[in-house]
Amino acid sequence: MKQPFTSKGFAYIFNLEDYNNNLIKKKLNENELQIAHNKTRIGSLIKITNPKTAQSVVLKNNKNFNYSDFYKIIITQPVADTLKLDKNKPYVEITEIKKNKSFIAKKTKIFNEEKKVHTKAPVEIVKIDNISLNKSQKKKISEEFNIIIAEFYSKDSATFLKKRITSELPSFNSKKLYIKSSNLNKISLLSGPYKSINVMKNDYIQLEKFGFEELDIGLNE
Repeated sequence: MKQPFTSKGFAYIFNLEDYNNNLIKKKLNENELQIAHNKTRIGSLIKITNPKTAQSVVLKNNKNFNYSDFYKIIITQPVADTLKLDKNKPYVEITEIKKNKSFIAKKTKIFNEEKKVHTKAPVEIVKIDNISLNKSQKKKISEEFNIIIAEFYSKDSATFLKKRITSELPSFNSKKLYIKSSNLNKISLLSGPYKSINVMKNDYIQLEKFGFEELDIGLNE
């Protein structure tokens, strides 16, 4: 059975100026709670979470079109406002919700594609309770980020890949590459930490061209 799509990274907040300048090929309604995702079908349910606040919304994928893989999803400003995202660093976690997957909802409504939702609509209608929220999740989260290049169960594998990137991608700043162990017995090869999204985006694109696909972005904790 195909696993639901899940990813972490930055959302692209749609604006009409970028559409008019052909930076975005299709249009969303700026005044509605709308999203566009290029990895799932139109009509798929996607849960978008702000890791800083644990606030979530579940919305239908309104459109499917191409955009930079650096961004994990395109959202309108009303979605960003609902999640209280930092407009300069709109970091999100996204998960595709399968029809048979249960989750705890608080006054949840899934709107038909024809149904229009104004920005003044109550936030409560799309909030999702996070049953795993605890004090550790409420603490202030660092504003530094890492590119998660790969995860292994062997440090030797991570070391080998680090050496390969260093030797075969000389334009990449190898000083940013480092290996980190987690309490889940996983070894991660990371690049970072980054404070600037633009610098991280440039490195992300280099790694993508090198052959890595669907790279995740994580908080530097």
